[in-house]
This record gives sequence, C-alpha cells and structure tokens, in this order.
Amino acid sequence: MAEAQNIPVGSTTAGSIAVAAESTVATRMSAPPSFDVADFPVPHGREEEWRFTPLERLRGLHDGTAKADGSLKAEVSAPDGVTVEAVGRDDARIGKAGTPVDRVAAQAYSSFEKATVISVPKETVLTEPVRLTLHGEGGTTFGHTVFDIGAFAEAVIVIDHTGDAVRAANVDFLIGDGAKVTFVSVQDWDDTSVHCSQHNALIGRDAAFKSVVVTFGGDVVRLHPRVSYAGTGGEAELFGLYFTDAGQHQEHRLLVDHNMPHCKSNVAYKGALQGDNAHAVWIGDVLIEAKAEGTDTYELNRNLVLSDGARVDSVPNLEIETGEIAGAGHASATGRFDDEQLFYLMARGIPAAEARRLVVRGFFAELVQQIGLPDVEERLIATIEAELEASV
Repeated sequence: MAEAQNIPVGSTTAGSIAVAAESTVATRMSAPPSFDVADFPVPHGREEEWRFTPLERLRGLHDGTAKADGSLKAEVSAPDGVTVEAVGRDDARIGKAGTPVDRVAAQAYSSFEKATVISVPKETVLTEPVRLTLHGEGGTTFGHTVFDIGAFAEAVIVIDHTGDAVRAANVDFLIGDGAKVTFVSVQDWDDTSVHCSQHNALIGRDAAFKSVVVTFGGDVVRLHPRVSYAGTGGEAELFGLYFTDAGQHQEHRLLVDHNMPHCKSNVAYKGALQGDNAHAVWIGDVLIEAKAEGTDTYELNRNLVLSDGARVDSVPNLEIETGEIAGAGHASATGRFDDEQLFYLMARGIPAAEARRLVVRGFFAELVQQIGLPDVEERLIATIEAELEASV
C-alpha cells in the first residue's frame, strides 16, 4: 500500500535546421552550464534564451533579489520499497543528471537547504505510482529533487503543483540501464504563482523515459526539460499540453541532446490559448552530436488559438553534426478553429459551445491518453472544460 510521508523542501512561428561542424551544447546559450550563479549575468530580456520571458513578472528569481521566505507543503506517497531521503548538496547524485543552464536554475541549486532523493531499487516494478504533491502557501521557495531509478526497474512518477508560490527548482532523473520511467508534471498553480524549473533526465542504455508536462495555472510558468543519454539504445518521449488563459505566460523550452549512437526521441507539445495577452512560448531544440550515429528523432508543436488577443511563439530547432542518422524532422503549426469541423458538428444539432468543447477535447485527447492514470486524465479533462466554460 502507498503511504504518505512529509518530505523536506529545500502568433509567430519559426524554425531552423543547422548542420554544424563542431559539437557544443552551449551554442544556444549566453553562458555554458554551471552550478555557480555568478557564471550567469543578470538577464535583461535581450538575450536569446530570455527574449520571450516577462522578466519583470519573475518576482526576482532572475536577478537574485528573491529570498527564500515562503512555505511549501510537500508530501510523497510511494509504494513499499521506495526510499525517500533528505540529503545535502555534497551527495554524489545531486547534479549528476544535468547542470543548470540559466541563472534561475543556478539560483535554485545554490539556495535549497536539503535535496530530496527518491529511489527505486533495481529490477523493481512498481504497481502504484510515486506521487509528489507540492502546495504553495505563499512566498518564495527553492528546491531540488532527484529520482534515482535502478537498472531494469519500472516506475510512474507524478509531481502535482498547486497553491500560491514563487518557485524555482531542479528535478533530476537518473534512469538505469533497461529501466522504464513515465513522469507526469502538472502545473495547476493559483493565478498569482510564478514557477521556473529545469528537468534533467539522464537515460541509461536501452532505457525508456516518457515525460508528460501539463500546464494550466500560474501567472508565469517557465519550464526547461532536458534529455541526454548515458548509453546506446535509449528512448525519450516528451509530451506536453498547456492551456494559456488571459494574461498568463507559459513557456516550455526543451533540449534533447543526442550524445550517444542509436538512440531515439519523439517530442509532441500541444497548446490552446484564449483571452487578451495570453502568451505561450515553445522552444524545441534537438542536437545530434557527431558521435550519435543512427539517431531517430522528431519534434512537433501545435497551437490552437481560441480568441483574439492571444500570442504564440513556436521555434523548433534541429542541429545535426553527422549524416549517419535514421531520421530527423520537426513541425510547428498555429491556427484557429477548423470551421469545417465546427460546421459539421453544428449541422448535426450540436450547439456551438458544445461543438467548441468537443473540438478542443479532440485536439488534446492523444496527449492526455499518454498519462495512463485515469484519475489524472479525468481531472485534466475537467480543467480544460472548465476553462472553456469560463470563456463562453
């Protein structure tokens, strides 16, 4: 049986394809990855990685003025055999999956008191998900969480964010050889919240990692999922859905670093926007290094604009350093409702508002089904319909 434990918290589109002569993951960054905040200059909004972000709404997370003065209620529910530890920054597992790539992630790393490490032993197949709930109770908090998944283990992990918070955090996944991990991150914050987080996944040989990121709430949400490989044969699936309402800024910046041969990745993010000044940003970077022969990768972003006044920036990037690949491609599309779909439904007696809901549900259905947890799926569908109902 799962048991609960308290744990410590410490419209424009663009795309490019580049064939590079020399490998460097830092080519799209103003500074190389670092754990030291001082290695990152304070952003001013002119930098490539910050040009879409409303810095004045980050509540000081980007310039060092934000202090850890808040409260966050954290609880983990996990099956028997899963261990939960509070560790210091000197623990060898901290930072192993990836290094901070911007000033906020470095600030989060430098500011947490204790990191939480949740471990699944090798060859363990969990029959229930590991659930981590984080509920903001006001103020600013920083955190670092590591999921250490042993070789040939199988696990489903859910992180649920709710409440009022200014939150900067790093989440690491150490995925052993042959392991299978599904990760679901739900951002359902209050409208006053700010959330910046870097997700780092290091995928072992012949291991599989599926990430499903769902973003609804918050004033500003800026997430940075990153994947790299520790051995050949690894597979990554990165799915995401977001519903951006009036005044919200939701930004998802992804990097898949194909640094090992014969690995796969598939990225698919979908978003819907409505209301004045609703702003969604999706940046999808895929780097195929010279040594990553046999890579097979594809990334997709689609956006559905439901009303005037909403804006989408969608930028897929594919950088290839070797011609010996199995396949690589990307696509991005942003548009309004399909009038033919609406006409078809309304011609069969379905009211306009209901037809609108059916179209949006169909738009998201494929990604919602990737979660594989009925209670979470039902909650997300209900949230989508509540957003649509509020706009009628």
